[in-house]
Amino acid sequence: MFTTFTLLLAAGVCFRLALSYALKRRYDLALVVPQGIAVLLIVLAVIPSWALPVTLPVPLGFVLGAVLPDLIFRRG
Repeated sequence: MFTTFTLLLAAGVCFRLALSYALKRRYDLALVVPQGIAVLLIVLAVIPSWALPVTLPVPLGFVLGAVLPDLIFRRG
């Protein structure tokens, strides 16, 4: 069986692929998140809710799955 983290990671990847496909097909746009913002989103997902007044209400697995292509592949 898959763990919750693995399922959230897969959901994040699927969300990213679906959103990229829809934006490319409908508006001919490419979805690119700068690496600095991707790292910031991951850090906000890791910080516990009691540490900051504003936290990211999305689990780490989902955020990691959604921004992982931007961290792995560099687009120029």
